[in-house]
Amino acid sequence: MIRYIASDLDGTLLLDGAQSLNPEFFDLILKLKAKGVHFIAASGRPYPNLRNVFDPVKDDISYAAENGSLCVHDGQVISRGLIDRDLGLRIIKASRKIPGCNCMVSCEDHLYTDSKNQDFLDHIKNVVKFDTVIVDDMCEIKDPFIKLAVCDFDGTHETEPFFRKMFQSEIKVVTSGNLWVDFIAPNANKGTAVRDIVEHLGLSREDGVAFGDQYNDIEMLEYAGTGFYMANSAPGVEKYADRMTDSVEKIMRKILETGDI
Repeated sequence: MIRYIASDLDGTLLLDGAQSLNPEFFDLILKLKAKGVHFIAASGRPYPNLRNVFDPVKDDISYAAENGSLCVHDGQVISRGLIDRDLGLRIIKASRKIPGCNCMVSCEDHLYTDSKNQDFLDHIKNVVKFDTVIVDDMCEIKDPFIKLAVCDFDGTHETEPFFRKMFQSEIKVVTSGNLWVDFIAPNANKGTAVRDIVEHLGLSREDGVAFGDQYNDIEMLEYAGTGFYMANSAPGVEKYADRMTDSVEKIMRKILETGDI
């Protein structure tokens, strides 16, 4: 019997650039919860933004935010990952070498950017709706770094190999959606975060399913009893999953009706 569902957001639950969930999805989460099936939102997005996206059920689910670097259940931080400050500063400075590359730093309480690109600032404020503090220089931030991310509106085909070559020996570098490259703390990923929540709930890893479409979902797909990759997944993600689907909601409805997949 399925006891938990862990799902990525962008490219998995939110398709074709959508920024809001179908209202019927929240009803589905609540009906599954009533049958003992717990939902975990696992995303590269920050925790406050995820709570906004899942507002109608925000206190009924758990969160593997910041690609697993901030793991929250019932408002309690279950686990967190931290990035070495010197490494974070080097990533920030490297991001300034690529024209059109916009960098953000996630800390536990705030997101920060020193980008002056108005298109980027409009994107994070009005499209993805991140509650972001704009500073003069991110290198002056004193809060511990949970995650760093860079956004390039031309895509990740140049930024991802650039940063991977420079930093892959020190930190996990992954694509997140079609525009972002994320830098994840060495001791954190979506798989470890989902594991921490599952163990906190006293559940078994085999009794759950996970859904994802990008390389930052791989550990989560491998951890869950059954990993579903999306039909639109990045090439190679399918190697780490068990089955394919084009709709998370379709599988969730089947779980609601039958208790299994």
